[in-house]
Amino acid sequence: MATDLTLYLDDQPGELARVGDVLGKAGANIVGLCAVTTGGGQAEVHILVQDATSAFEALQNAGIKIAAEQEVIVLDVEDRPGALGEVAHRLGAAKINLTTAYLATNTRLVFAADNLAEAKAALS
Repeated sequence: MATDLTLYLDDQPGELARVGDVLGKAGANIVGLCAVTTGGGQAEVHILVQDATSAFEALQNAGIKIAAEQEVIVLDVEDRPGALGEVAHRLGAAKINLTTAYLATNTRLVFAADNLAEAKAALS
């Protein structure tokens, strides 16, 4: 079962790395991720995991509070223009209101940073 864990972290350097380290050491694989700063010094982070039990325990043991845990649908879609629209139209026609949506595919990560040039340098 795919599970989305919602965390609220301090909006400061190293917090996402700490979560990654905690889950990695516990053997909990992150199969999807979305992180957005919400203002007020907080970041809302959604982590998609297959094994929620080990992830939940590891985060709790590290003192990282899980604000919400929910089962989600993980749908394989073709990587092409319009694919999201087609799925969203089907859900809209069925009067389904989405509460969370993010992409998890091909182990690609997308980062935004306060200084993109420094982030690129750090990754090269």
